[in-house]
Amino acid sequence: MDRIEAVTPHPGPGEATGRGSEDPAAEAVISLRGATLAYGDRVLWRGLNLGVRPGEFLAVVGPNGSGKTSLLRVLLGRQQLTEGALTVLGHPPRRGGRHIGYVPQQTFQPAHSLLRARDLVRLGLDGHRWGPPLGRRAVRHRVDDLLASVGATPYADVPLGRLSGGEQQRVRVAQALATDPQILLCDEPLLSLDLHHQRTLTGLVEERRRSAGTAVVFVTHEINPVLGLVDRVLYLARGGHRVGPPDEVMTSTALSELYGTRVDVVRVSGRIVVVGAPDGGTGHTHADGEDGGEGP
Repeated sequence: MDRIEAVTPHPGPGEATGRGSEDPAAEAVISLRGATLAYGDRVLWRGLNLGVRPGEFLAVVGPNGSGKTSLLRVLLGRQQLTEGALTVLGHPPRRGGRHIGYVPQQTFQPAHSLLRARDLVRLGLDGHRWGPPLGRRAVRHRVDDLLASVGATPYADVPLGRLSGGEQQRVRVAQALATDPQILLCDEPLLSLDLHHQRTLTGLVEERRRSAGTAVVFVTHEINPVLGLVDRVLYLARGGHRVGPPDEVMTSTALSELYGTRVDVVRVSGRIVVVGAPDGGTGHTHADGEDGGEGP
């Protein structure tokens, strides 16, 4: 379908729309200006203006192939913008930025893997260097503290392949927090998790945000588990986008303008259900796979 950029009728403070009404605050830890990402003739998003502040929780939602995971690749310095400007913590993004934590999409380890939970967390501290300047004892204490912070101490020495999906995700959160990040990027961390483990994981992320003022960019197909935590939503849809508080973005009027056709947003028992999106469904009532194969 043709690209549609929606304009919020009455933008509020710190709100962005598809036509770029936002002027990111100087304190923003992430600042996108006129950002466009395309693969050849296929535009994922265009003219995106966005400033993410310390301690802000931004949910990134939308259908498969809309560029959600690709946005994280850009923020991580793994993908270049087609047009526009980006700064992360005041500088152009670069791979391996120490002050950015990253929770990837869940990938199950084979049962025969010898990599333990504590080994994965340690990789978050020193990459592939086994014997960092901190010293082995200091590193071990730090790893123990991180595992304890996410409730993973009981299986610290268990191979990853023997852990459940929820247990593996706890360990990945601990790994992401290893360098005390100012920004936490989460790529579909709730996939394949039951409701109990979804609540546990979102609670860990929320605790980090509140205790350390860490900005969170949370890519998800399923917005309902994080709806009560979100400050703003970035909705991506086939070249268009909309940014703002959930009550302004997740509405029939806003999404109908974005898609250029009738879309109904229904609230049922505090949950959001999106009906009629022409991309084959937005997936806000279930988790249904990766972002069009755009993994980091």
